Amino acid sequence: MNGKLISTRFRLPGILAVLAVLVVSVIGAASVQQPESAAPAGEFSAERAIAELRGFATEPRPMGSAAADRAREHLVERLRAEGLQVEVQSSLGAYAATGLATFGQVDNVVATLPGTAPTGTVLLAAHYDSAGVGPGASDDGASVAAMLETVRALRESGPLRNDLVLLISDGEEDGSLGAGVFAREHPLAARGGVVLNWEARGVDGPSLMFETTEDNARLIEVFADSVEHPRGDSSMVEMYRLMPNSTDFTDLAEAGFAGLNSAYLEGSSRYHTASDTIANLNPGSLQHQGENMLALTRAFGGADLADLRADHDLVYFRALGLLITYPDAVVLPLALLNALLLVGAVVLARYRRMISLPRTLLSALSALVPIAVAVVLAQELWSLLVAVRPDYDLMNGLLHRPLAFLLALAALTATVLIGWYLALRSRLGPTALALGALTWPTAAGIACAFIAPGAAFVFTVPALAGALGILLAMFFPRWSAIAIAAAAAVAAMVVPVVARTVFNGMGLALGGATAVLIVLFGLFLLPLGETLLPDRALSRRSAVMAVSTALAATVALVLSGLAIDQFDAQHPRRSHLAYVLDADTGTASWVSAEAKPTEWTAQFVGSRNTEALPPGYARGQLWTGQARPLAVEGPRVTGTRTGDTTNLHVSSPRGARSVVLRVDQPITEVTARLPGDAPVPLQVSGTRTATWPGEIRFRDLPPEGVAISFRTRGGQVRVTAIDETRGLAGAPGYLPRPADLEAGTREDGDLIAVTRTYRF
Repeated sequence: MNGKLISTRFRLPGILAVLAVLVVSVIGAASVQQPESAAPAGEFSAERAIAELRGFATEPRPMGSAAADRAREHLVERLRAEGLQVEVQSSLGAYAATGLATFGQVDNVVATLPGTAPTGTVLLAAHYDSAGVGPGASDDGASVAAMLETVRALRESGPLRNDLVLLISDGEEDGSLGAGVFAREHPLAARGGVVLNWEARGVDGPSLMFETTEDNARLIEVFADSVEHPRGDSSMVEMYRLMPNSTDFTDLAEAGFAGLNSAYLEGSSRYHTASDTIANLNPGSLQHQGENMLALTRAFGGADLADLRADHDLVYFRALGLLITYPDAVVLPLALLNALLLVGAVVLARYRRMISLPRTLLSALSALVPIAVAVVLAQELWSLLVAVRPDYDLMNGLLHRPLAFLLALAALTATVLIGWYLALRSRLGPTALALGALTWPTAAGIACAFIAPGAAFVFTVPALAGALGILLAMFFPRWSAIAIAAAAAVAAMVVPVVARTVFNGMGLALGGATAVLIVLFGLFLLPLGETLLPDRALSRRSAVMAVSTALAATVALVLSGLAIDQFDAQHPRRSHLAYVLDADTGTASWVSAEAKPTEWTAQFVGSRNTEALPPGYARGQLWTGQARPLAVEGPRVTGTRTGDTTNLHVSSPRGARSVVLRVDQPITEVTARLPGDAPVPLQVSGTRTATWPGEIRFRDLPPEGVAISFRTRGGQVRVTAIDETRGLAGAPGYLPRPADLEAGTREDGDLIAVTRTYRF
């Protein structure tokens, strides 16, 4: 009972089928949008958008900085020049996370272009603030520039039916503070409508529509009909709904807007770094994002927005350039049909004496082995890379040149699959292994139908095609190669696209997620792989050679990746350094969170001793070094404690625009109030990890200070106040970084931090 689905008599068609499936895989995964060199006046032009970008995105502009003020003034001037009604919405933003409360003064730019016969509002949203260490040309300057270019194109082509509102928000990098203020206070937010939010998590790649509000059927229909080159799929929607991540879209959706969230995310090693520059931005990515923005604005701007209501989601994904959609109500029936076809294939194979049921059951159980082993080895691969090259530690798995490592991950997975398959092929039979391999994606499709319907297609569609292909191969042996190849081609159109997105989004640090998809893709290809193997069992020597070859390819690709992904001025390594002054003791320290200090960082730190650091300052394992103290006054905190409530007034005599309060007890309710304004409360749960359990941040601290109160359990409470200023140039003994080094993404780096500890 070891029958093959494809006989060696049809080896040549089978080999050609393998090549065809490989071509389909490559074509399916490739999806870079190229820019138009000279777009007509009424269309989007990346060239014109980049010219806009140069006007405000050439320097870091974190919330509350002078650079942010300059960018905001420039944007207000440009929007008014385009004839829009512009206002600056100023208020106190608030955001809560685990053990953390963040507040800040936000200044949103809100611009309106009235429609001719509005049925509602179309809200374009992006943020103008950047991370503290980089100019944020992509995140999110490119989207803001695309909004300006979209407005220009709309003015050329005529007015919209619906009102168009541009929200260029402040404070997104600190917890979507500006979007929260708009959603909470602005009259336009109360009207609701459709929101199109635009983001970037890299500097390259296509614009992916990765998040929607619930009941998105009509929104997806408009997206499919209006966007020329749609990218993204509903598995991303489901993953994002399950993750704790958020963008401005989150606050706007909670305020009642229906809408879509888009971003490009390749070249993510530049994300939140000094390398997020106009020079590193791929104009093709901006072109694709801008084309989608203009197309969707026109489509929703001319639609009856009252007609966009739906009571269900659509599943959507791309296959060879086409966007395939179907209602979520079809997901479970498709998954059950997949299971029925698989059972039918098992029954027919048993009837044809190609399998036995016990062997097929063992095949299904054994298929868990390559899945689990591939995940473990993928994670160990990243640990190995960090051990060999400690500079990778601060990159969070998002490397400058990751292609060789992605191929190494695929080769490593292939090694596991080949070893598993050849070890069991003669014992259980190729048909039993092929059918058993389909068990888990079939089960995953059924589970997703209940948990995450939009992601079920990743498993159900190729598994259904695989079961159908096996059935047809058994019914029509002469055409078995074509039937099996067609089934494999379906998997090739679906799985590599999703695997590429997962890898670009999560990187090597979470390589196990990509490995799962790669190993599932390999399981779908098992019947086709039989065209390369003889009918008889392979000798042990041949099997060992096959596994050794795949393993050697893995090692060669890892070594190639290390050789190719060298650091230089264009592809810098990362470092982390801060200057910390304890104003209570007059002791100053250099602090670094690097796993192994770079040669530059080692000039400042060399000890693991953190005893000289202020109480509550340390977060995680740190390197330290003695520094010369600055002659500055620390943050000033006055207040009282009554019962479980601590009322404070916090200010910075040295004029720092950011302050952090570390609290030695878990905090619950936290309230901030600016002079003359109403208090803004937050509910906080949980505790911070690897540091004191409670933390309160205030961005854009006014000179007169801010009132902050918080609740903890009774008794004495210690508070370490840290006021922060950006940049290290003013720190005694500081030496500039070399050209091949840049600041890491950890938020407490490249700061002069001055602390005082208080007891209440």
